[in-house]
Amino acid sequence: MDPDRWQRDHHRWRGQETELDNPNRRAATAERSRQNPRRGDASLERLELRGRRHNANQRDAAGPADHRDAPQPRRALSTPRQAELLATREIGGRNQEWNFNLNPRHAEGRQNAARANRNPAGRAPVVQGNRQAPQQGRRDQHNERRNEPWRRNDFREGGRGRHVEMQGNPHFQRRRPQEVTKEEHAKDKEPFVRKLGYKTMEGLLDKEPSEIVITLAYGSSLKDLLSQQLNSSFVQLICKVLCKACRSKTDRQSIQHLLGIVKDSFFLKVQLPHYVVQMSTDPMPLRRQQYPEYIESILFLLQELVSIFPASSVQEMSMMISVLDPTVNTLRAAGISIGEHIENSLEKVKNIIHHLQERKRDGTLRTDTHMLIDNQESGPEDNYRTMTIYPTYNEVHLEERPFLRPNIITEKYANTEVYLDTHFRLLREDFVRPLREGILELLRNYDDKGLRRRKFDDIRVYFNTRILVPLCTSTGVGYKVQFDTRPLKFVRWQNSKRLLYGSLVCISKDNFETLLFATVSNRDPVELKEGIVHLSFNVRSRHLLAELEPSDCFLMVETTAYFEAYRHVLEGLQEIQGEDVPFQKYIVDCNTEIQVPRYLTFNDSYDLEALMNRKSQGSEENTEQTFESLQRNSKVNVLDPASWPSKEELNLDESQMQALQMALTKELAIIQGPPGTGKTYVGLKIVQTLLKNESVWQRRLRKFPILVVCYTNHALDQFLEGIYGFLHTGLVRVGGRSNSELLKRFTLKELRNSRDFRRKLPQHLRGAYFEVTNQMRESEQKIRAAAQHLECTTQGVLHEQYLEKYISAMHWNSLQNGLMFNDYGGRFSLILEWLGLGFMSVTTIPGADPQNMENAGEMQEEVEDEDVEDELIQISEEAELIQRERMIDDDEPKMRTKKKQDADLNELANTLLAMNLNKQGSQRAQQQEEGGWQVQRNERKKMKQKAQAELRKSGAMTAAEERGIFNIWMLSLKDRWRLYRLWLSMYQTDVRRRIIQHEQLYQAAADRLAELRLQEDLWVLKEAKVVGMTTTGAAKYRKVLQELQPRIVVVEEAAEVLEAHLITTLSSACQHLILIGDHQQLRPSATVYDLARNFYLEVSLFERLVKVNVPYVRLDYQHRMRPEIAALLSPHIYEQLENHPSVLNYENIKGISSNLFFVEHDYPEEEIQDGKSHQNLHEAAFVVALCYYLICQDYQPSQITILTTYTGQLFTLRKMMPSKKFAGVKVHVVDKYQGEENDIILLSLVRSNKKGNVGFLQIANRVCVALSRAKKGLYCIGNMSILANVPLWSKIMHTLREKANIGNSLLLTCQNHPKTMTLVSKAEDFSKVPEGGCSLPCEYRLDCGHVCTRACHPYDMEHKQFNCLKPCQKVLCNDGHRCAKSCYEKCGKCQVKVDKVIPQCGHLQKVPCSKKPEDFVCKEPCSKILHCGHKCSAACGEDCAICTIEVSITLKCDHVQEVECYIKEAAKIGRCVPCKEKCTMHLDCGHSCPGSCHRCHEGRFHESCKQPCRRLLICSHECLEPCTNQCPPCQRRCENLCKHSKCGRKCGELCTPCVEPCEWVCRHYRCHKLCSEPCDRPPCNKPCRKLLKCQHPCVGLCGEPCPKLCRVCNTAELTEIFFGNEDEPDARFVQLEDCCHIFEVTSFDQYMNQEAEDNNTVIKLKDCPKCRMPIRKNLRYGTIIKNSLCEIEKVKKIVQGDAEKNNQLRKQLESELKKHSIIAEQFPEQDKNLSSALQSSPLSLQGLTVIENKIAFLSRLAELKRQEMRLNFPLKAKLNTKLLECLKWIDKSRGRFTGQELIDLQSEIQRLTFLSDLYVRRNMASGRKLDFSTEHDIACVQKILECTKKFTEDDERFVKEKMKTLKSVLPETGLAISEAEKVLIVKAMGLRQGHWYKCPNGHVYVITECGGAMQRAKCPDCDAAIGGVNHALESSNQVASEMDGAQYPAWSDVANNMLNFEEL
Repeated sequence: MDPDRWQRDHHRWRGQETELDNPNRRAATAERSRQNPRRGDASLERLELRGRRHNANQRDAAGPADHRDAPQPRRALSTPRQAELLATREIGGRNQEWNFNLNPRHAEGRQNAARANRNPAGRAPVVQGNRQAPQQGRRDQHNERRNEPWRRNDFREGGRGRHVEMQGNPHFQRRRPQEVTKEEHAKDKEPFVRKLGYKTMEGLLDKEPSEIVITLAYGSSLKDLLSQQLNSSFVQLICKVLCKACRSKTDRQSIQHLLGIVKDSFFLKVQLPHYVVQMSTDPMPLRRQQYPEYIESILFLLQELVSIFPASSVQEMSMMISVLDPTVNTLRAAGISIGEHIENSLEKVKNIIHHLQERKRDGTLRTDTHMLIDNQESGPEDNYRTMTIYPTYNEVHLEERPFLRPNIITEKYANTEVYLDTHFRLLREDFVRPLREGILELLRNYDDKGLRRRKFDDIRVYFNTRILVPLCTSTGVGYKVQFDTRPLKFVRWQNSKRLLYGSLVCISKDNFETLLFATVSNRDPVELKEGIVHLSFNVRSRHLLAELEPSDCFLMVETTAYFEAYRHVLEGLQEIQGEDVPFQKYIVDCNTEIQVPRYLTFNDSYDLEALMNRKSQGSEENTEQTFESLQRNSKVNVLDPASWPSKEELNLDESQMQALQMALTKELAIIQGPPGTGKTYVGLKIVQTLLKNESVWQRRLRKFPILVVCYTNHALDQFLEGIYGFLHTGLVRVGGRSNSELLKRFTLKELRNSRDFRRKLPQHLRGAYFEVTNQMRESEQKIRAAAQHLECTTQGVLHEQYLEKYISAMHWNSLQNGLMFNDYGGRFSLILEWLGLGFMSVTTIPGADPQNMENAGEMQEEVEDEDVEDELIQISEEAELIQRERMIDDDEPKMRTKKKQDADLNELANTLLAMNLNKQGSQRAQQQEEGGWQVQRNERKKMKQKAQAELRKSGAMTAAEERGIFNIWMLSLKDRWRLYRLWLSMYQTDVRRRIIQHEQLYQAAADRLAELRLQEDLWVLKEAKVVGMTTTGAAKYRKVLQELQPRIVVVEEAAEVLEAHLITTLSSACQHLILIGDHQQLRPSATVYDLARNFYLEVSLFERLVKVNVPYVRLDYQHRMRPEIAALLSPHIYEQLENHPSVLNYENIKGISSNLFFVEHDYPEEEIQDGKSHQNLHEAAFVVALCYYLICQDYQPSQITILTTYTGQLFTLRKMMPSKKFAGVKVHVVDKYQGEENDIILLSLVRSNKKGNVGFLQIANRVCVALSRAKKGLYCIGNMSILANVPLWSKIMHTLREKANIGNSLLLTCQNHPKTMTLVSKAEDFSKVPEGGCSLPCEYRLDCGHVCTRACHPYDMEHKQFNCLKPCQKVLCNDGHRCAKSCYEKCGKCQVKVDKVIPQCGHLQKVPCSKKPEDFVCKEPCSKILHCGHKCSAACGEDCAICTIEVSITLKCDHVQEVECYIKEAAKIGRCVPCKEKCTMHLDCGHSCPGSCHRCHEGRFHESCKQPCRRLLICSHECLEPCTNQCPPCQRRCENLCKHSKCGRKCGELCTPCVEPCEWVCRHYRCHKLCSEPCDRPPCNKPCRKLLKCQHPCVGLCGEPCPKLCRVCNTAELTEIFFGNEDEPDARFVQLEDCCHIFEVTSFDQYMNQEAEDNNTVIKLKDCPKCRMPIRKNLRYGTIIKNSLCEIEKVKKIVQGDAEKNNQLRKQLESELKKHSIIAEQFPEQDKNLSSALQSSPLSLQGLTVIENKIAFLSRLAELKRQEMRLNFPLKAKLNTKLLECLKWIDKSRGRFTGQELIDLQSEIQRLTFLSDLYVRRNMASGRKLDFSTEHDIACVQKILECTKKFTEDDERFVKEKMKTLKSVLPETGLAISEAEKVLIVKAMGLRQGHWYKCPNGHVYVITECGGAMQRAKCPDCDAAIGGVNHALESSNQVASEMDGAQYPAWSDVANNMLNFEEL
């Protein structure tokens, strides 16, 4: 490209930037947004909220343009905005625009409640104390800018930062910059965001690459910087910093995130090309000389970008190369030296971009998620570094053998590359081959009918696998997957090796044409029984998941290899460079001359004091000698053998001494330790010495820990516990769960979670961690909400209201109208009835064809209950043991919130599901049963089993089939379920689609979090002195180890570790490697036997180096086995193995004649059904019997271990060992017991068959382990005849026969009778020694005098634990009664029953001899008569019980009711008895009241009518609400639709008009209006010219959809007479699109137009004259439909109320509520509730009406309650009871007031008004004597008003009349004067308000002068205290408001402040 042309284009681009991307304008805008969230982003948020209420799909366009282009707030992660990725509706989070679990009736309220909790602009929650952060960041930026001279030319904002700041929110102002510090941010857990400036970037250049990446990748600082105009110096600096960041090896995900920011930036698109063009025109020679260095940085950056983003970056890269290439040529021509490496890099980038451009032109350029190099095209000889880890399509489908080299074990490798290539290919083939061969075999037998029962050697197959729901885990998004368990009923999941953590599975739905790979991420045996497992898919498969349907069914195959370990090691082999492999001269070249460690060349003096065996001496002289010797010998020149202390001083034997010397003086030390020789002991001595002399090998400022690697968790625990003995700090353990309590605090997880760790963590890690976890938390909320909805769909039948969106209108109407009757009462789920799960499945379906009930009895197969077994001993399940080794602490799933998640899921299921299969009964099912139909328990069980079976099926109806169905009730039951599964699939697809992008966000954040965790772990490990890891942990933390660079590595169990595992553990910095192990015990385990044996994959590095004669030391003295056991190993396995003196003095095993014996037999083995394991019942029974015999010899169970060679035998043994007898005995498989020992070992060899197969028993290594675990006694049982064919066993058996330690029977000897011996060859023989001795009786005399009844027993010789079971026979009382208990039991008192007379009642009773008769409770029936007159039903000696006899009672309401007698008695003293008599009242709606006498308050407050309304609404739907005069807006989904779209709102809401152009067009006419407007063209009556599928002419009209019926093919059906013109030869027809019925057009035109011309018709849609379905969509009659819809919309608007008017009404009601302050005074709680209700938004007109009524009623009640102060206590209590009753009814939650409720409330409040007035007047006249007629009138009125029955109109007229009379006699003031007289008296006194008072009894008096009381007196009428002192009124007196209306005394604070006078 021409540079001048590029500059012109660039200036044009910059011109556009002034409008959109001006950095000054954007910075200022962003500044204001950050300062004032209410004016910035929050205002935009409010705008969006308003927009969502009208159209959720147009929210981005809802706001004005300036808001649309305004900068967005900084997000927690620099990932694509949610608005760019997500559909507009979101799930379960803060933006509740679309929510699954909402009943349409309540959706709006919940939606708004959710919105109220949303943070502004979608930000994460912010602590209030952090609000100053943006200002501090701006001031730092301003200071930085001020100090950088280059900024003055490029930025014009200068000092405007402070000016902009003043425009912000006042809460953010007036605070000094130093008040906000980084420490405050750290304390409040929010990252301290600092703007990036030149100095900051310069500082980053000196940091480690990892810190640069994390600093730049998180936060918006880099994005802001790259969007600004920068000068050349800054561009150069940015390139340098980015290049250094990209060199980080441990942060690839963060680098990808960082380069994603760069890729889309103004910097890459404009700044960098402009800078490159300027290079060629720069006149300064000095600067031009530096350009090659900058070009190199740019090329490196381009290579990184194009490798990560090959598709999306190709355009920018092309532009960069087009300007970079001529610039390089120009510089070269000007004499600038361009290096060859720069030329090569430029050419490489050009070639890549050329290749990408070609791929783009071809349309084959893949997305950025795929690798640039296509691995499927790679040949077998390709470089192993470019091979994919996962199997490819070709590998799975082609039976070609891959290129492999065997592991070279006898000579050196050609070079390091060949060495790495060999191990990579072998290790990869070890897990690929079983999968490849298994899938090929599966495909060959795919059509076999017995496929499900077939066993495959290499894989395990799972059928009907479905991906259910996404799961959020710490490592990313996993998935819950379900498979069919029916073929796997025999699997014992607790122990099965199936689907273990980390196992690789391959899933496919198309015969493995498409492959999805995943690993098992969580395994719960309980869930596995249900077919549930959790999987984590790899990157490529995750992208394919988005294209799958939830209903897709897969075939899943599993390979048993622990894939995660393979993956980490294989990636390490690909990444490690040849030159970085340490000790190549030994490992690759097999050099046998081992050098000293490099660090010993500087200092070879070691302090061995810690190893010295210094025993305390008794004298001071010896102490001095010891001290001198210590000074002389503790410092040793380790390279000089003569200077070493003796082996005795070091407490070592000779071979251990040699091992220690080699380990300390050779850079590669190999120590072989046969069983019992003290490998761990020597290893600990080596580590102790190295730690003691740390200064020798730690010579740098940075310290490097010692790395200890062990194969198993158990070995790691043992070794680290030993290290803890001399190192109490600086220890870190990395591995699976530790069983050591001592080491738990040293695990990486615990150290990371410690209190001080996060505080010490660098700021860049803390900030990044905060932002990533925020992003994960936000995404997780949405994913979890969706997952719960998806999971609910698998747990039961979804209620139809949540499927309505996915059911066509015709089918919905069919479903709603399908039942001919609904006389069940309550609300039902129609879908349950339709699916045969309701009452009709139990009774009969009215009007249904019996054939529709086919398959109704289909049931799920019953799962057989497992046998109930006794509690057995606890043994470690092999599956659990394997998982422990595989799982690192962080891998364990977090189960802390499982209970809460289950509770949330159950709550949601109760809402969504019509039938919940996980519960005994769902709420809706219970409601349906309450309607009068009772479903039997077994029938309900059948229903659930049927539903479970149907939900597991995968066959769903197709969309085409669905369209052809008219009446869904006429379908067979099978087809109903198929249709339901179609609807369900659409629902599930909708849910999944909405969260796909959230899953991608969560996964990206989780990947970055994993890298951050590794960085955090690196910080922990760098502080350690010793790091202990399992090989699994070392594989996972491979990258961390490369950064940690341990100088010294100690490997325990090195002979069990695959060579590739060990190589990837070592870093290039390793200077000293110590391998400890024994290659003659267990070898590394390989999955493929062929690779293990023929390609030597099972040969470890340890064994290989020994085989090529690399020097090693073997420990020769065993400290474990007695000599006769050790003789089995030496010389057969070990040439020389000496016995340490400590093993020569072991005691003999008690009860057995020999300490070592092999029992021979020929009983056959059995094969386990699942897997390749074996069991031998004879051996198991013998070993268990022998174990019990040894326990009887008084051995502790913990001294005995049972070993077996097969897992199947392990669990056969367990079933025979109840915990009561065998608790404490250890049972293990041989392979899991290496490194362990015990006093007595019982070994079961298992194998015994006619073929002579011995399996594992031919492997010398396993035999070595099995025979070397016992210390004192070893007893083995097996078929020695087949073992004799194995040379090793033949030699061992020869040794055994020489010493008579083998035979068919084991000889037992009795300890008590030594001459008695017993031969045992099978388990039954042990019955001869039932107690472990012999068959003779014990005959020991016990302390009680009886003889021991047991057989001879060697345990409990003193019989301290023996319980004598003979009868006691002791005499207990004077009557000679003997004790009836056993001898060993305590006798106690005599319990023999004798006749005694009870003194209290005189009855004769059987009483225990020792019990006094007066203390005995007589059991005779009580003869007392209760006070109610009935006989007592209790016993004589008991207190009389309450009477429960049923009696009649007349209640206050005059109804007679049967109650228990005690209730009747309680009613006499005032207890309320609820009347159950049905209310007979007919409500104002005409229906009978559903309540009872009690619930309806005897007719005063009737229950609401429960009858369904069933009126036809304006929308043509039936009203589903209970009976009402005014139907609320319809809550169903709106069915209005057009050619373009369908309304998605509720039916009662206003529809948004379609603004697309009308599509009614034909050859003759065209409509020019919008779709929602009445058309401006006439209907076309020309015949249609089209041909039908049958090739006959169409019978329709031009421009109309062609009717489906043909005049020729369907004559009878088409010409069926309906209107009368159908059979005419030229008749034309129109087909309705809604119901598909066909009509003759001229008649139908008249039908459609007749009511349209009538102005008095009802407003509704025209309906089909045949099926009465509303006609909503038809072009010909579109104008009629649109006019009807327009009228309907007007009605909707009236019903809903205008939003603005509603808002005005709400404000009026708020004002009204404040005005009625008496409500807040008397009923504060109700006032608060009303205020809250008015604040909630939005409120419908109906809701506002309810609030208005409540305010009116409550204000009246409050006024009545205020009258309480004028009443005495009895009257006050009576009135208060009535008021509370009324208040409770008003306060009841309701959506509306029914007419009946309004009538009842008005009537009752009127009654209370009269009653209050009467009470006040009576109280005021309490001191007066009234005449008889007045008293009589008062009594009559009071009786009516206090009555509990309804206050009728007649009652009201009577009371009104009487109250008129009583008012003149009983004045309200209590003064016995008229109102006129009162006015005259007040006027005559001439006092201002507040001088009139009254005594406690209401007698009025006056205080003159100031009105303040200055003296006390007595009331002349009642002698009560009146007046007061010091202007303080008596507390019992009050102002007489009735005299002058005053509310406050004249002398009071209020009065003095002039608040008492209204005129002021």
